[in-house]
Amino acid sequence: MGASMASVRLASRFRYAHLGALAAAAALVGLQPAAALAQAPAPRPVVLKAAHLFDAVSGTLVEPGIVVVSGERITAVGRDAALPAGAEVVDLGDATLLPGLIDAHVHLSFESGNDWYRDFYGDFMRFPAEQALRGAHYARATLEAGITTVRDLGSQDYISLGLRNAINDGMVPGPRMLIANYAIGASGGHADNNPYPPERVAEWGPTQGVCNGADACRQAVREQIKYGADVIKFMPSGGVLSLADPVDAPELTQEEMNAIVSEAHTWGRKVAAHCHGDRAAKMAIAAGVDSIEHGSFLKDDTLLEMKKRHVFLVATLSAGEWVGAHADKFPPVIAGKARAAAAAMFEMFRHAVRIGVPLAMGTDAAVEPHGRNAHEFVLMVQNGLTPAQSLTAGTAGGAELLGLADQVGTLQVGKRADVIAVEGNPLADITRVEHPVFVMKDGAIYRQPGAQQR
Repeated sequence: MGASMASVRLASRFRYAHLGALAAAAALVGLQPAAALAQAPAPRPVVLKAAHLFDAVSGTLVEPGIVVVSGERITAVGRDAALPAGAEVVDLGDATLLPGLIDAHVHLSFESGNDWYRDFYGDFMRFPAEQALRGAHYARATLEAGITTVRDLGSQDYISLGLRNAINDGMVPGPRMLIANYAIGASGGHADNNPYPPERVAEWGPTQGVCNGADACRQAVREQIKYGADVIKFMPSGGVLSLADPVDAPELTQEEMNAIVSEAHTWGRKVAAHCHGDRAAKMAIAAGVDSIEHGSFLKDDTLLEMKKRHVFLVATLSAGEWVGAHADKFPPVIAGKARAAAAAMFEMFRHAVRIGVPLAMGTDAAVEPHGRNAHEFVLMVQNGLTPAQSLTAGTAGGAELLGLADQVGTLQVGKRADVIAVEGNPLADITRVEHPVFVMKDGAIYRQPGAQQR
């Protein structure tokens, strides 16, 4: 409102010129729209058949497994499902149909390598456009691994924002994304930039998520939402892979945490709290967070409070296993934190299972390579969950945490046609879920038996 016609025409010309430039750039690097890379939703119904179907509501198998898909939605499920005349039938044989998996903690905009110092240089010198193309590659690997929905909890340069929008527009293949933009935290904390000399690299402020004082923290929340954040991520405690902070110390005051959570909730956004430390987690829970991420050093009384308040734990066991096994590649200040967090995380998770804390599956993919997300199910089973409980955490549990339970997370009539299949019975062998043979998202097939994968 209030713009002149000249400015509107100028904006329009810029928009279309910009889109044209993006299309030309995509052609130069060989990118194609997702619709060209995946089999587009069929014009006729599709019937998926397998020996079993995992019911994420009851945690049991239904035999045989049948799902009927029309366009982007599920129209019938179960052994007694009516098969439409003229439907395309995909018979997967001795396999199990499951809801598309949900990873509640990823970072699709980057990926750590085997050399921390090379990563440090590359991340600093790489242009955002190049990094965005890498993000598209990671998104595809994630989708082909059976992860059809993710919560991306922090990126720089709005790469996750652009990736989410490109996926939604059908320009690149990838999972459905909820994004946080920049994570929010204190100066010098885990959300801040590396401690470069300030005369060489500009210090970050609320636009990049760095805040000091309740008012600045409210501004930081508003800045992320202004630029399209679906969820708010903040850092009550220190982190493992940052250079300047201890891993378990609180890095925000109670007033700052209260401001972040209340502002996000006022705007209708859920809040994820990165917490390794127990005292910081207690403060974040008191502020009203929706989930605790990592939780390496949480004590039983904190876990009990999470159960009481229905605060989800997203433990990211994969990241703990990875940094513990690769601690020697990090600078000494990070290596010590990595070993301590990895040593504590698995015991904490076993306590959380015994206490009955609400769980959602999350990996922190980027710390470890993208595309191996389903290994988290194996680690959850090794540390106290049954296979059915782990799969529920990565389907119905994740959907509840993300606020998408009416759309995804279970194979039910009216929900989005996000369906994967794994060979055999994953309740007998949870490692089966690490190698899906079929992946469908919104009715489009991205992986199927016999098809060559890139």
